This record gives sequence, C-alpha cells and structure tokens, in this order.
Amino acid sequence: MQRKFENVILNLDEGIATIVLNRPQAMNALCDALNTDLLEAIRAVYADGTVRALIITGSGKAFAAGADIKEMINANQFDAERTASKAHSINDVLEALPIPVIAAVNGPALGGGCEIALSCDFRVAGESSAFGLPEVGLGIIPGAGGTQRLTKIVGPVKAKEIIMAGKVVKGKEAYEIGLVIKCVPDEKVLEEAFALAEKISQKPAAALQYAKSAINYAVDNTVHTGSQYEKSLFSLCFETEDQKEGMKAFIEKRKPDFTNRR
Repeated sequence: MQRKFENVILNLDEGIATIVLNRPQAMNALCDALNTDLLEAIRAVYADGTVRALIITGSGKAFAAGADIKEMINANQFDAERTASKAHSINDVLEALPIPVIAAVNGPALGGGCEIALSCDFRVAGESSAFGLPEVGLGIIPGAGGTQRLTKIVGPVKAKEIIMAGKVVKGKEAYEIGLVIKCVPDEKVLEEAFALAEKISQKPAAALQYAKSAINYAVDNTVHTGSQYEKSLFSLCFETEDQKEGMKAFIEKRKPDFTNRR
C-alpha cells in the first residue's frame, strides 16, 4: 500500500511502514506543508493496527536539512511559537508511538531534521550522514526538543559542543558517541533499517509497547518511581495471550507463535 501526500510518501509492506520525506529539491527542508503532511502520515500509522514498526527516511541525498529558513525569517514571537508547537507535536507523537520507530539517516540530518531523528527509538546512519543543530548560528536555538533529547542521548558536554559550537557529527563519530546504533555504507542504510524493523517486529506487540513506555519513562523519573511504573507494566503482560505462548514455547523448546492480541 502506498499513500502520497504533497511532501511525504507513506508505504506499508507486511506490517512495516515507511515514511519518506519527499522534498528533494530542497533537501527535504521542513516547510510548514511538509510538517502538516508528516503529522498526518504519522497519525495514519498510529491508526493502522497492523503496523508493527515504522521507518522514517528522506528522498534523494538528504534525510532533512533543517527548517525552511525562508518561511521563518520574518516570523514574530507568536509565529515562532506556532511553528515550534507543530514540530513538537510531530516529535512527541513519534516518541510516544506504541511501536518501534527507526530513523534511516541517508544524508544530512540538520536542525529540525536532526530533531526528528532524535525522536525515533533507533537511528541507523550512512557513512556520509551528518547530524547537527546549527540554530545558534542563526540567532535562535533548537525549537523542537533538540536541546532536551540530544542531551539525554549523548550527555551535556557533547550536546553543548553540537548546539553551542555548531559541531556537525558525521556517521562514524555519531556511532562512537552513541547517537546512532549502526553506521553502514550509504547504500545499505535502508536495508539495515528494514532488517532491524523485521527483527524487532517478531517480538510480541504488547511487550514491545510496554518496554518502550517503561524506558521512555525512565528518562524523566527517578529509579524508584520508574520501578513502580515498570512493575505495573510487567504485571499487565500477564494478561496477554503472548505471555502464555512465549513461556510455553520456551519450556517446549520451540519458536513461539505470537498473535499480538491483548
């Protein structure tokens, strides 16, 4: 199944959805129209109960080269707040999706493009990929969660170097600092992302959803508070058919046949 928006393409193939940012003439710069299409595409994925994993990538030679500065140059405070609110909505929804989300970074992921990648659960990058948040050099700061998510992923010192000094991190270094989980030849990026999506999507849906929720919860809470949340989700797993099937298959030394029903 394929659904085309003006600036985004949504594909669905055997439970794996792919959203392609499709504005190659502008290196997939995040104009308002693209952001609107992207939010609608993500919501369509959320509404489709058959989707087990989502991959986000860019068309052409870029993931997304930041916001469209031409749209922003004459913005006032209230315009900027509306723009940031839409961008936050996109990234917050991505982060909260009950399925694994993988960014297949096939080139520059700068500014808002980097912030989209940071909102994904996993990032697979090509050797020529480039991550950066250059907003300070334009007289602003990242406005779609970049200061927060990057700091939690790579730590405050590296985050300050990337944001305040404007450092651009290439694929290999991105892997070394834990920003991406794999750095592969450019032509292998989508292949690796699909392999990861297929591997994870073999796991039972409820357990994946609860695991993601518990990990995300840990980022903003104490160990004690998070442990209580974990305990509640652990208990809920025992209300699923797949918990029974998974443990039965383990005892019987066979491959489990998960149904993904609650």
